Amino acid sequence: MRLSNHQAAEIVKLARQITQRPAVVRVFGSRLDDHAKGGDLDLLIELDEPVANPALLSAQISAKVSRLIDGRKVDVLLTAPNLLRLPIHDIAISEGQPL
Repeated sequence: MRLSNHQAAEIVKLARQITQRPAVVRVFGSRLDDHAKGGDLDLLIELDEPVANPALLSAQISAKVSRLIDGRKVDVLLTAPNLLRLPIHDIAISEGQPL
């Protein structure tokens, strides 16, 4: 995975601070390939409780994590009991690596 241990720990910390609840954070996509270059960071944030404003929550996490990793683009997917689950969520869960 192309993230340092420090970055991974800070991403989890940020996600939990912003959501104000326990969260499982997974990295999926091109960042898992140690031989690749560049690319955005794809994160899946798994929550056990319903989310009131998922678009705002995703944007807040994306912006803060982007600052942490020198302005790289960050895509954030959320899972929560009240959110629609799409095939991309299944891919992120099966192929993603928890931080």
